[in-house]
Amino acid sequence: MAGCSVALQSLNATIGDLARTDMPVLLLGESGTGKEVYARLIHRLSPNGAQPLTKLGCTIIEPAELLAVVRRADQNEEREEALLLDNVDELNHDAQRALLSALQENETNPGGHKSPRLISTATRNLDREVNAGQFRRELYYRIAGVKIRLPALRERKEDIPEFLEYFLERCARQMGRKAVTVLEEEMEILQGYDWPGNIRELENLARKIAALGTIGQTITEMKNTGSQTADRPPMTFGRTSLKAVAREASRMAERDMILKALERTHWNRKEAAKQLEISYKALLYKIKLMRVPGN
Repeated sequence: MAGCSVALQSLNATIGDLARTDMPVLLLGESGTGKEVYARLIHRLSPNGAQPLTKLGCTIIEPAELLAVVRRADQNEEREEALLLDNVDELNHDAQRALLSALQENETNPGGHKSPRLISTATRNLDREVNAGQFRRELYYRIAGVKIRLPALRERKEDIPEFLEYFLERCARQMGRKAVTVLEEEMEILQGYDWPGNIRELENLARKIAALGTIGQTITEMKNTGSQTADRPPMTFGRTSLKAVAREASRMAERDMILKALERTHWNRKEAAKQLEISYKALLYKIKLMRVPGN
């Protein structure tokens, strides 16, 4: 995964070394930090990367279904599969017992072949869950051969520009539009945000920017509703005059009205100009200043 932070570079190096082994891996991190992305990367870089990676969503899976899938993977003699146990911390006690039973069966089968590699993801602290009796200790030892913690985006904000540029270009390409350019002052605001949804929230932001063709409205929303942690003071966005704030608020409000009018008229600019009660040429000029793709 691309990024310039020390945390991400260290993580990438660890993943590269670990992928070449067959050890079970437990990826820990907040929602949206990229646990599944790294799980698939570990498998792809492994010696058996060309073989299937079977994903089991542990949030709603039934014990019988879990048992059947694991046994089927164990009994496949033609290829060595890997199992991705996504959100393994969501398994209830019955499902934990079924998974442990399936793994133990393969270990005691004298004619069995190599078990599928286990790659698991979890959001909660499983050490704490084990100590509280919420997660089976024997199962924990089998899935946590190596534990890797994925840092939250707020812990590596220097990666935000590179991630955002990648997502903006990809979203624009998917929508058949020109990628929006983020100004330096806009990027400073984005890097002052806490990103509770992590990389997934950043990707959603890029999708919204690509769809609207502008970042201004989103920046205003982030200024007004910036995410805060309990032990941190409110975010500040630099010193500025009241007159400058008023100008910026007016510009953002105007941009918001124009975008909504364009959406209502399915981007019929002449109809939008009528609704906004401005001339067609004036609207075209304002759209150009807004850096809307295609203009």
